Amino acid sequence: MSQSMPEPLASEGSALTASAPAPKAALAELSTLELVQALAERLSIAPQDWHRLKANRNARASEQAAIALVYLLRNNPQEALPRLQQASGWLDRSVSAPPCPTHGH
Repeated sequence: MSQSMPEPLASEGSALTASAPAPKAALAELSTLELVQALAERLSIAPQDWHRLKANRNARASEQAAIALVYLLRNNPQEALPRLQQASGWLDRSVSAPPCPTHGH
């Protein structure tokens, strides 16, 4: 599945809304865990996009934060915490992308 970048928000300070929200009835049928799992899947960096997005701090932080939410909702905080720390590291620039394992060997 190809990942696309989200649309920018209409304006700062406005409520967080998607540019084309899904029908509320369809969303209401999903559990919170299912919604977060779908978000985590959407935000995960696909193998074909890894080179392009490996150093994209926003993409990497979003991916890790969404995975952390999945673990939290599964009542697994010990797995959520390192992912939240990783997301924070991407945002505060204390984490950098590793070199590609298939290059230089």
